[in-house]
Amino acid sequence: MNWIQVVEFSFYLVETFALPFAILVFVIERRKERFVNEEEIYQRLSDEYTSFLRLVLDNSDLQLLRKSAPLEQLSEEQMERKLALFGILVSIFERAYILVYEERMTKQTRRLWSSWEDYMREWCRRADFRHALQELLEGEDPDFRAHIERIAEAAEIGSRG
Repeated sequence: MNWIQVVEFSFYLVETFALPFAILVFVIERRKERFVNEEEIYQRLSDEYTSFLRLVLDNSDLQLLRKSAPLEQLSEEQMERKLALFGILVSIFERAYILVYEERMTKQTRRLWSSWEDYMREWCRRADFRHALQELLEGEDPDFRAHIERIAEAAEIGSRG
């Protein structure tokens, strides 16, 4: 065998085994990277929601952790704080929708999205939140707006029946 044949043989060997292996490794690494990125996005959004809940605790006089709106009348200042907190919450929900929601989701993405949709349903069960949505959704992403309005409508129907 001369050196040209050795080089040719080496090239075919690489082409036959190493190149497909390299492609396989690349694909696997990209999937791992995508999984890590999805988890990182979810963690950041989760941290934002946790920060929101701290704000809710700091404003416990608004009774936002109760399943329904407080029975006692709120002052103007309390109403303003409540609207601001609802605005922060809608902003977090919109960000989650934009970053996580997809028409065709993988099992992992569906798992991440389901928890956000649960949060939306929970808050939409509150009549005061549903009422504030009309004002808070002005100028928001149209797809997000349609999605949360469907959730709010279902929650309203469920609260009546």
